[in-house]
Amino acid sequence: MTETFETIRYTADVVCIRGGAVLLIERGWPPHKGQLALPGGHVDPGETSRTAAARELLEETGVRVDADDLTLIGIYDTPDRDPRGRYVTAAYLVTVPDDTTAQAGDDAAAIRWTPLDDTGSLAFDHSDIVAAARRRHHAPF
Repeated sequence: MTETFETIRYTADVVCIRGGAVLLIERGWPPHKGQLALPGGHVDPGETSRTAAARELLEETGVRVDADDLTLIGIYDTPDRDPRGRYVTAAYLVTVPDDTTAQAGDDAAAIRWTPLDDTGSLAFDHSDIVAAARRRHHAPF
């Protein structure tokens, strides 16, 4: 029997909602350079995915949230979700006040608040993540 090993990278993404809009970044790097995506990135050694999600949101958009305010949407682990290899992401939802402002930083070439119901096609599987967040956001708790 032959054993096959696969490197799996662990990431965290954030669906940040303000009013009826979701915060998206324009990717500044390949893959999907120039496409819109959710803020997110690698979970660093010693971090939880929740802490990484809050850190990545701050680094990429300047929006500061408490990691405890993030709600898990789900784990996304389809083997071909990222052209760079096997990436597994923990996706989170957070709602911020209507007066929250954001600015592009880190890996983001630009940011924009986009209507939650009309994000268009997003990089990776982020359209699926936003759809799940939209269902969760509109569901009674």
